[in-house]
Amino acid sequence: MALGSVLVKLGMLSTSDHASVVSMNLFVALLCACIVIGHLLEENRWMNESITALAIGVCTGVVILLTTRGKSSHILVFSEDLFFIYLLPPIIFNAGFQVKKKQFFRNFTTIVLFGAVGTLISFGIIATGAKQFFKRLNMVSLDIGDYLAIGAIFSATDSVCTLQVLNQDETPLLYSLVFGEGVVNDATSVVLFNAIQSFDLSHINSSIALQFIGNFFYLFVSSTMLGVVTGLLSAYIIKKLYFGRHSTDREVALMILMAYLSYMLAELFYLSGILTVFFCGIVMSHYTWHNVTESSRVTTKHAFATLSFIAEIFIFLYVGMDALDIEKWRFVSDSPGTSIAVSSVLVSLILVGRAAFVFPLSFLTNLTKKSPNDKIGIKQQVTIWWAGLMRGAVSIALAYNQVLQQFYFILLVYRKSFKGLGFLSPLKVTRL
Repeated sequence: MALGSVLVKLGMLSTSDHASVVSMNLFVALLCACIVIGHLLEENRWMNESITALAIGVCTGVVILLTTRGKSSHILVFSEDLFFIYLLPPIIFNAGFQVKKKQFFRNFTTIVLFGAVGTLISFGIIATGAKQFFKRLNMVSLDIGDYLAIGAIFSATDSVCTLQVLNQDETPLLYSLVFGEGVVNDATSVVLFNAIQSFDLSHINSSIALQFIGNFFYLFVSSTMLGVVTGLLSAYIIKKLYFGRHSTDREVALMILMAYLSYMLAELFYLSGILTVFFCGIVMSHYTWHNVTESSRVTTKHAFATLSFIAEIFIFLYVGMDALDIEKWRFVSDSPGTSIAVSSVLVSLILVGRAAFVFPLSFLTNLTKKSPNDKIGIKQQVTIWWAGLMRGAVSIALAYNQVLQQFYFILLVYRKSFKGLGFLSPLKVTRL
């Protein structure tokens, strides 16, 4: 009997592994299809790889829904670790590595104002507004920590789609502001969210508020310095040991690993990996890249861009399939009025939150600019305001993190209450 149960378990594991292999094959094939179709539609001004991936994801979700008889629309299940550890680092690093540093640092003050101060303003408006309006919708189960988490989650913008239609050479100022704000905004939102999670906000007083602000600035500064130090260290090692005279592969491998190490070190010390790897990319492109051989420069430039490109397509493809998630639609159908009201409130708060800092901060910035070419015009302000209305993968991952932590906490409390009966073992909790 024991041998039979072992064979059954092995058979289940083998079936599960085969299903995973099939899912990965399908997903990789879809990624290839996105790249090919996106290339064929390259001349179309309304289509690019991102929109193509979304469309293919939606179509794939429809097919999966039909074949599974409405049970699922996914090939793969979204994992926070998959996003934060494997997909996000190459995207953010390449953003820092490829950025035009002269234009970026010329507008650095404005970018920090929009990305950090603006995010805090938007965070405050969304959190306060959600608390006021959700109570009128009888959503009384949320506490102050949940409202602050909502503010942090929905203050994280996604300007990738806007950057797809902007040209860095034709509109350098606008591109630099939208791109820079997007990166600093994501980092600020993640730092805010982590700071909220690390404090008991059920009883807020002046001491906790000061600790919260201090923790936020500590995370921001520490994350930036860690990225700068890691980038400088890679430049020093490559310059002193001169790997290029022996092997180009070692130079490229060291640059890739040092970049990834900066992100993982930030996660290890509970800092912002986004901010760390972004500034590591800037420093490595300015110092490390000039210390390697010519062949290594070409290789690293295309290698980082390729990894970032694949990760972005992967995310857009998954988001397209996730749009047809049957569980989400069932939840909406159970209470359509409340769902529409909550969505309307959040969209309105995001609109107000963006406008509350984009236009005033642009006005203040223009007062300090002497050249008309450096000033932000009203059309550019509207573009910046509109570019930040979309919510992307960072918001999804933070929301997933918030729900998962609450669910896990409830399970642990439940297990502790009934531990004498042994209803929930740690393995069962993990599976749930």
